[in-house]
Amino acid sequence: MTSTFILASLIEPAIGLIFWTTITFILLLVLLGKFAWKPILTAIKTREKGIEDALASAENALNDMRELKSNNEKILAEARAERDNLLKEARDTKDAIIAEAKAKSQAEADRIMSSAREQITNEKNAAVAELKNQVATLSIEIAEKILRSELSSDEKQKALVNNLMKDVNLN
Repeated sequence: MTSTFILASLIEPAIGLIFWTTITFILLLVLLGKFAWKPILTAIKTREKGIEDALASAENALNDMRELKSNNEKILAEARAERDNLLKEARDTKDAIIAEAKAKSQAEADRIMSSAREQITNEKNAAVAELKNQVATLSIEIAEKILRSELSSDEKQKALVNNLMKDVNLN
């Protein structure tokens, strides 16, 4: 029984122990409330405020990044459109230059062809005139030879004059 009593006295605290423990606990609560909890709660509130500010700042940064991305996409689309316009203008300019070169070369070819035709016509006319002159010269030479052979004797000359006189009608 003594062992049960000792065990029971160890398990059940004495009134004095409960009183002093309660006083110490209350004193500790008052001291902690006055000196420790206010700074701890202030630090916790400051920490919460810092976390909220960091979250808000992160949200703002995220929104800014989204806006920048949107602006970048717009700028990129504008740059692509400008590039397409420049390429179109370059193609149009190239086509215009090619068309102008073709027109100039066609005009030059027409001018050369006209000049060649004119030169050919001039050469042809000159050749025809030369040919006429040669034919005329040959005709005169042939006529002269024929007349010499025909008029070689006096009798032939008199016969020719009589024939010509018959052809000429004097009224």
